[in-house]
Amino acid sequence: MMRLVLVSLGAVLAAGASELPNPVTFSKDVLPILEQNCQSCHRPGQAAPMPLISYKDTRPWAKAIKAAVTARKMPPWFADSKYGHFTNDRSLKQIEIDILAKWADTGAAEGDPKDAPAPVAWPTGGWNIQPEVVMDLPAHEVPAKGVLEWELIAFPAPFQKDTWVTSMEILPGDASVVHHICFSFEKHKPSIVYNRYEWVQVPRDETGNPTPGNSGFGELPGMIIATRDVGSSEVKLRQGHATLRQNLDFCYLPGNTYEDYRSWNAGKLVPAGSDIVVSLHYTTNGKAVSDRTKIGFTVAKTPPQKKYVVQGAGEDAPVITPTPASSKALFASTYNPQFAIPPNASNYQGPQMEITFLKDAELVGLRPHAHVRGKSAQYRLTYPDGREEIILNVPHYDFNWQLAYRTKVHVPKGARMRFDFSYDNSANNRNNPDPNRWVYQGFQSWEEMMAPNLAFLLDRDADVGGLIAISN
Repeated sequence: MMRLVLVSLGAVLAAGASELPNPVTFSKDVLPILEQNCQSCHRPGQAAPMPLISYKDTRPWAKAIKAAVTARKMPPWFADSKYGHFTNDRSLKQIEIDILAKWADTGAAEGDPKDAPAPVAWPTGGWNIQPEVVMDLPAHEVPAKGVLEWELIAFPAPFQKDTWVTSMEILPGDASVVHHICFSFEKHKPSIVYNRYEWVQVPRDETGNPTPGNSGFGELPGMIIATRDVGSSEVKLRQGHATLRQNLDFCYLPGNTYEDYRSWNAGKLVPAGSDIVVSLHYTTNGKAVSDRTKIGFTVAKTPPQKKYVVQGAGEDAPVITPTPASSKALFASTYNPQFAIPPNASNYQGPQMEITFLKDAELVGLRPHAHVRGKSAQYRLTYPDGREEIILNVPHYDFNWQLAYRTKVHVPKGARMRFDFSYDNSANNRNNPDPNRWVYQGFQSWEEMMAPNLAFLLDRDADVGGLIAISN
């Protein structure tokens, strides 16, 4: 019996090995994998440290590629394969990992260049979407040291008439200092002053934490608003309320640089006369730099069938129906004093969050957001008949790769969705700057957030008001 089992196991291993090409070459076997899964980042103008376009580019990295893919560190993908289905899943199949490993182990041969697939026609200029309309933001000087608060600034939207935007991309000038850059299209208000940065002047102690009772979240008594005009270094302070508000139509984050709705025949309608409100959050890194960010768009020639909408918490955001429970800080819109992570806590459970769907919805995007102590995130859907389904499980959240997960889930009216986040404030978290401090909700990377961002497709003429409500 033992001999039979060993023979059978050997046959299985031999069969698996026989599936691999022999020999494995760059041109025929490796390059197709790189084009499909790696070159979107590993090409000139992108964030990856080296291109993987040609054999000459790739050959020196053969052993490093093997190490990264066998450890499943690359390509970055953190969704648990047991749950959900994602159209942008870029994780490698085992056969692809085996091909890359065998190529590295057997000399990393080039093979016949005639066997290579046609090169991918990547957009120029570092873009992913090849924009038809480009906005150049003003140069922003980022100092070498210090705490920079989340700044908002408004401009006229770059469209002269009602326009359906079908893709969006943010291209930072220097990604090394960008925590995030977000924007939204908003109705113009007479109070808006263009080309003026505005932020909450948060009182902080010497460690960077807000002093007791202070936060950049929400409207607080005695709040100090700071402003600075583009091109000026003069900062003016006033007590009162912020002038600028925004929803979050799109955010640039590490690992999330663009949104493309064209495959869904969908878009975002921008009415003529709208403003674009941009939030800029820079993190100093010891080197003074000048960032010059661009925002690019493609636009529809005819109205698409669907509209793409995100949940929001701004005053113009129509998706969330407010309830008394909205003070629980869903989507990090308001400050939650109960969100306090103790020192050295390795598995702190974030505040409970749940929403109820008030209408049928087609859920297409999931993007969990936390900061450097984020550990895991899970989205659990409960249908009206009581059936439960985990639609996203991220057991190992990575702040350096804040991925959006593209799916297509029909959610019926009456369904509920629960979000569970956990945090690691221990020394075992390699991203943790200080495990011995209390951590509170805030905008800075060393503070924390819990934002289970969602995106939906609706019929072009559908009313998006009251789609979801905060239910606890």
